[in-house]
Amino acid sequence: MRKEEKVAQIESLAERVQKAKTLIFADYRGLKVSEVTELRRKLRKDNGSLKVVKNRLMKRVLKEKGMEAVAKYFSGPTAVASSDADPVLPAKIMMEFARAHAHLKVKGGFMDGRELGPNEVDVLAKMPSREVLLSRALASLNAPATNFAGVLAAVPRKLLYALNAIKETKQA
Repeated sequence: MRKEEKVAQIESLAERVQKAKTLIFADYRGLKVSEVTELRRKLRKDNGSLKVVKNRLMKRVLKEKGMEAVAKYFSGPTAVASSDADPVLPAKIMMEFARAHAHLKVKGGFMDGRELGPNEVDVLAKMPSREVLLSRALASLNAPATNFAGVLAAVPRKLLYALNAIKETKQA
């Protein structure tokens, strides 16, 4: 690889690391080309990406970005999954794919300035999606108003029941 190509790749990797909300590192040894293509397609469908990186170049980028703690994951063949939009998406897709394909091994990750071990990536993958979390938050915000409306409606309703009961006792 010529020096110009290396510089271009380093710049591309640095840009990807800078933009990504989450980076997931995996060993893909033993996967067929068709399986790697399938994984790339799944990530791309949800605005994610998968890139097989040269370890030396990625270690250089990590050093420049002050992320030396995750450089330990770059030994042997390593693929980096990332997403600019959803921080949970790469973890979900990678862990789901790893469960279906024994050859894919998630090594770790990086999110919000901290290193993630394989177990933490698994926990991240089990989190509900952004839409589910937003709907739960909205339901929590909406609950007091809904309960208050129910209480207000109960007062006239109970008065009506009491009046009907009095009416029925007078008729009997």
